[in-house]
Amino acid sequence: MIASNRTRRTLRAIAATHRAARHSAKALRYRCLSGDIAVAVDAGTLIRTGDLLDRLGADDLKDGYKSWYGRHVKKAYIAANGHPPVMVWAQHRTTGKWIHVAVYQPLDRALIIGLATYKQTRHLAQADFMEVA
Repeated sequence: MIASNRTRRTLRAIAATHRAARHSAKALRYRCLSGDIAVAVDAGTLIRTGDLLDRLGADDLKDGYKSWYGRHVKKAYIAANGHPPVMVWAQHRTTGKWIHVAVYQPLDRALIIGLATYKQTRHLAQADFMEVA
């Protein structure tokens, strides 16, 4: 009889956990999936490519251009390190959808290589802009 009461309590606790998970906010669920990486992004020890573009004053670029810049950076990072960068879940700034984006060290060389290799951001890789960053 005691074992069955413990089993019932355990099953109720599991059901309550599932119920809470189903009713939690989507932002909380994605934040939990990202874990420590999201904390590092908030602290500024890791940045997204869009964060760098904002720092350089290129926040007026279209989203399509920003995503292609991110692809150039990711390609440069993989070429230099042999593995893909760390990923984090982030909410898209215009659509609100949750997307998986790469994050980098703020002074990662791949960020600069991406600026120089992508034609829409090539002008940002000039010396005048790099002093600001």
